[in-house]
Amino acid sequence: MANTTNLNIRIDEDLKRQADAIFSELGLNMSTAINMFLRYSVRYGGIPFELRVEKPNAETLAAIDDVNNNRNMSKTFTSVDDLMEDLNA
Repeated sequence: MANTTNLNIRIDEDLKRQADAIFSELGLNMSTAINMFLRYSVRYGGIPFELRVEKPNAETLAAIDDVNNNRNMSKTFTSVDDLMEDLNA
């Protein structure tokens, strides 16, 4: 049997709960699942899935540009009554 060591990590409580539920359905505990990930990372020679930054599409980039340049913005209202009056017009 190989020597073992402890690994302490901090994760979001809800993320841990969700991961535990998935691993449990697969018949795994957290320790086994993390060991599988680490072993596969070593065999793969890196993170075994694609890491990338999502780039916004052209429509989103145009909307960001409009906001940054105060173009195509909706009307502003000083009260809910003014908003409702405009909506009902």
